Amino acid sequence: MPTTYPTPKLVIFDCDGVLVDSETLSNQVLADNLARYGLHLSLADCMDLFVGGTMAEVRQKAIARGADLPADWVAEVYEETYARLRQGVSLVPGVSDLLALLQERGIAFCVASNGSEDKMRITLGQNGLWELFHPHAMFSAHTLKTGKPDPDLFLAAACHFDVQARDCLVVEDSENGAIAAARAGMRCLGFDPHGKGLRLTRHNAEHITTMTQVPHLIGL
Repeated sequence: MPTTYPTPKLVIFDCDGVLVDSETLSNQVLADNLARYGLHLSLADCMDLFVGGTMAEVRQKAIARGADLPADWVAEVYEETYARLRQGVSLVPGVSDLLALLQERGIAFCVASNGSEDKMRITLGQNGLWELFHPHAMFSAHTLKTGKPDPDLFLAAACHFDVQARDCLVVEDSENGAIAAARAGMRCLGFDPHGKGLRLTRHNAEHITTMTQVPHLIGL
């Protein structure tokens, strides 16, 4: 018999690396910046260490690895990152069709990110998605003062939409996001288009490599 998958009442998307293909661009900026402060990391190492973390956490990790960072470093790296993202960032393939399908079927969706609303305004705005999420379907760790891997960001989204955790689906690409989903008691699809998703599946996320897999996995 074919597998029957539950259809969620709310789909919670991460932003960077899930809605917009911004992780590589942002982490190259980060790697270049940290090199100026004595910490030399490859792009792959940078992404492995920092994807899914807040910039305050990135700063702590970088200092622990020998980076000599100034007090205003977070503001500096944000300015450099935003400048690069303004040059252009693409949507993750298949996202537009997936969002359209959710709208068509009347399934609520939102974005929950450790990034700032300013960053999402740049990345989502240039792709026509800002108005789709802001202000009623956007949850930022910067605004709510709580970030992944804590579950509070996801739980706040569920509360806003008056949906139980068991009826939510999270789409994430970071280990912190998968941990947060598990802690929130929410099903998670772990998006890793180029790998096996091991850092996600070890926290009970279900590995996907394309957004076109999502409709089938949520009973659509």
